[in-house]
Amino acid sequence: LLIQACRRADRAVFVVALKSQCDPETVDGVDHAWLRLGQAGSAIDALRANGVQELVMAGRIQKPSMGQLFPDARTLKFFASGLLNKGDDTLLSAIVETLEVEEGFRFVGVQDVMPELLAPAGVLGAVSPSADDDVSIKTALHAAKDLGAQDLGQAAVAKGDAVIALEDRAGTDAMLKSLNAPHAVLAKMLKPGQETRADLPTIGVATIEHAARAGLSGVVVEAGASLIINRTAVITAADAAGIFVVGVKP
Repeated sequence: LLIQACRRADRAVFVVALKSQCDPETVDGVDHAWLRLGQAGSAIDALRANGVQELVMAGRIQKPSMGQLFPDARTLKFFASGLLNKGDDTLLSAIVETLEVEEGFRFVGVQDVMPELLAPAGVLGAVSPSADDDVSIKTALHAAKDLGAQDLGQAAVAKGDAVIALEDRAGTDAMLKSLNAPHAVLAKMLKPGQETRADLPTIGVATIEHAARAGLSGVVVEAGASLIINRTAVITAADAAGIFVVGVKP
């Protein structure tokens, strides 16, 4: 989607595709380099060689252990302070700062390139929350924000005033796959103080499918601070499953 948006804007694109993390078809027909996650030095060299000035992070990353990284010297220097064991926002904020301050690149958020992906406020489909859902929404919102304040995750599931599940490093989909929670609500929220140019809360059709299989009543995201990938398809899937999707400003 980013590649297509840049092409429409006549904006040159170069992709650093991470091995075992990126689908091969993502880089079909676009200038790119395949690199391991631990090859920071090679990645920076490739970016400079291709005239890159601005960076955008996109896609999910399975965070490896230091042993799995096989880090080059540049990566090893970055992780020497133990950042790999920190929360995702702490890690991503450090990456952004390093690449901007030390390497001279400029970061932009996905939402700066594709503002249409930002979740609007209000009910997005044909299904609206009930009064009982409103209680679950409030509980899930508070739980998600509390979790985010600890830099542990962005999402929580609640039913009434009970928190049923909290997202961990495995991600939202993994949390939902393990759930059987009829009439519960998923809230996915921006972490307090989060670096907004990386890892905004994101939902897509798969989120709705997992929520439906778990028996959830609906999904809530933070309006203006969350991404909805392929909004039309998300709304269609939610309506078909009888699930509400709501953008809120907590």
